[in-house]
Amino acid sequence: MGKVIAVTNQKGGVGKTTTSVNLAAGLSYLGAKVLLIDLDPQGNASQGAGVGNNHKKKSTYDLLLGDESVEEIVIKLKKPPFDIIPSTIDLAGADLEMAEFKTGREQYLKRKLDIMKHQYDFVIIDCPPSLGLLNTNALTAADSVMIPVQCEYYALEGLTQLLSTIRLVQRLFNHDLKIEGVLLTMFDVRTKLSVEVQQEVRKYFKEKVYRTCIPRNVKLSEAPSTGQTIFEYDINSSGAKAYAALAKEVLQHSKGEKGDA
Repeated sequence: MGKVIAVTNQKGGVGKTTTSVNLAAGLSYLGAKVLLIDLDPQGNASQGAGVGNNHKKKSTYDLLLGDESVEEIVIKLKKPPFDIIPSTIDLAGADLEMAEFKTGREQYLKRKLDIMKHQYDFVIIDCPPSLGLLNTNALTAADSVMIPVQCEYYALEGLTQLLSTIRLVQRLFNHDLKIEGVLLTMFDVRTKLSVEVQQEVRKYFKEKVYRTCIPRNVKLSEAPSTGQTIFEYDINSSGAKAYAALAKEVLQHSKGEKGDA
């Protein structure tokens, strides 16, 4: 059965999309069958995976509000070797459209994914930087949540609200939703601030924080503009090594869960 991981933090600029794309790529290069769903109207994950705004295919808008199935919308990539459901600007109005429906609007994505998620080892959802119905759909469909936290001032700002949203979704729509892990991003070992933020986050979330930290790395910033993940753009960069380590950590954790089951 495929594991659905929602990558979310309503605070912008924390490395959420970078993590979604490069984790999907890292897992797929380790041999896992991966589907990446771009649920952000900005479509940055789609561009970062090499699927530009000019694609003629259907998008996550059609997945949520149309009759199309995942199989009818998915684009199969060779490099990186994962499948993707891209986003378009049409998704920007989806929150308002879904708000008109009185019942079931939080479960559109879950209904579509439940039919086919067994075809994948991992489904990674790149969530928008907000706490609206798109995010609620992602959390309702997900098995777990990955929270990127940047190693900068106000790192924990807004996390209380996000955790409250997660608890609300657990109570109302998805009792089994777990926190997959908290990922420290933009880490700079040379600065006192990064070290202090890391200590604060580990103190708060304890064993939920990944051993892997994602460094502040210019290659990670450059890669999306070329339509490549960090593994195609510069596999020898510190960013590529970090996301490879994260992918292994996520894979090991998933195997450990199956072993416990």
